[in-house]
Amino acid sequence: MTRKLPRVRIFGPEGAVPSDAIRAALIKRLRISSAIADEDIAEIEALPISVRHFPAEQPVVRDGERATNCCLIADGFCARSKTIANGKRQILSIHIPGEIPDLMSLFLHVMDHDLATLTPSTLGFISHETLQRLHRRRPVVAEMFWRDTLIDSAMFREWIVNVGQRPAPARLAHVMIELRERLRIIGRLDGNNFEMPLTQEQIGEALGITAVHANRVIKQLRQEGIVDLHRGRVTVLDERKFLELADFDNRYLHQSPTL
Repeated sequence: MTRKLPRVRIFGPEGAVPSDAIRAALIKRLRISSAIADEDIAEIEALPISVRHFPAEQPVVRDGERATNCCLIADGFCARSKTIANGKRQILSIHIPGEIPDLMSLFLHVMDHDLATLTPSTLGFISHETLQRLHRRRPVVAEMFWRDTLIDSAMFREWIVNVGQRPAPARLAHVMIELRERLRIIGRLDGNNFEMPLTQEQIGEALGITAVHANRVIKQLRQEGIVDLHRGRVTVLDERKFLELADFDNRYLHQSPTL
């Protein structure tokens, strides 16, 4: 079946300011990992985008649905996840402004996981047909999206290692530092503070532990003077301890066109 978009508030007509902001977010994202020419920027700026606002914890596309659009995050946080038969959920990745978390649906026509908002979010929807025409017309843009998908895969690999091999405190520190690095590159840091708008239950789902265990880990990191997580914001208390605990190497994020 085709994706059924939920009833959401639409900000004005096509081409209004919100869609311009979404195009700008996409261009900023592509500049991070790829060299992009002015003519390619012009093509992206001409993309027709349908802008919608979603409340927190709202499904965007579900496992098993047949998508006809890709969504671009202009504002807010989203997460991809899988839910097994007993109802337990594993969060697979967290997504921030400028990212297209369902780009794979352009070629994998039936979704094999869920995509939902974590916070109130503004999303822009670009039809598959529009993107396919752009890729045929501008092969360099297609290469940029392909590179973006490969970076996405690299992040999945790191999350597998993180959940499978690191102890819970190091898992949480690693997820925090990855998110900080990605927010830093789009200018969303506030000194030693940054957003991580996950509940304890959601943190447990991302780390593969219970919400009770997640609560203990958060308290441990605070008591050891490493980081404090309060009301969806992380404050780094000791940068050296934070980096040592996470064992973080940012190469897999490929945050440069030459990496």
